[in-house]
Amino acid sequence: MRSSGGRWWKGGGRLTALLLLQASTTLQAGTAPPDGPPLDSIEQRVLPCAACHGAEGRATNDGYYPRIAGKPAGYLYNQLLNFRDGRRVYAQMSYMTQRQDQAYLREMAEHFAGLTLPYPAPKPATADAAALQRGATLATTGDAAAQLPSCQACHGERLTGVAPQVPGLLGLPYDYLVAQIGAWRTGNRHAQEPDCMAEIARRLKPEDIAAVAAWLAAQPLPADTHPATAFPQKPPMDCGVVEAAGAAR
Repeated sequence: MRSSGGRWWKGGGRLTALLLLQASTTLQAGTAPPDGPPLDSIEQRVLPCAACHGAEGRATNDGYYPRIAGKPAGYLYNQLLNFRDGRRVYAQMSYMTQRQDQAYLREMAEHFAGLTLPYPAPKPATADAAALQRGATLATTGDAAAQLPSCQACHGERLTGVAPQVPGLLGLPYDYLVAQIGAWRTGNRHAQEPDCMAEIARRLKPEDIAAVAAWLAAQPLPADTHPATAFPQKPPMDCGVVEAAGAAR
């Protein structure tokens, strides 16, 4: 771990830091890149996001940086707040959000939520047939004996999320899914209380996390990749982000 100007970056994160600094310097200099978006537009101001999340937020080949394009605006906004307020911990994201007000974070979230871009084909699954079957069961049916609702019960029948707060689970890399569920399971990631995902993660066995992540990462996206506009029925668990969205409406 190395310090630079009071900021801490882990290992290979130094390259990411340099990319972010280069992009940020370009914006501060008041010059738009050749053939780039207009000066001081939201499109130009979010260019540093591409250093980790890929052009237009499509994600990159690195399995730990998720796609943000097309995710529900409420979900993206909540994650920016979580990084800013310490419920999620990642040095680069915490640094980028800590000095931003809520209106600007919401503008960023709404920008990426409004992007409708094609998804690449999923990578072939490397898990064995038994693990993939277990993953499919957890995602579509759940496990009543373990008090595990299905992923579809909260993330939508098409697993593309439910607006405005619940993200889709398809189109995410295996490594990212395992890392995030694991972070909830170990208490290193939090959401608004009651934190339903933290409870689900604690009920999942490590092999179940690997199985459901492998199955989800291998699924193709449906023709309509937009999040659903409503739950078909009341979610099976109390969830802070869902309750907050209902209260706001």
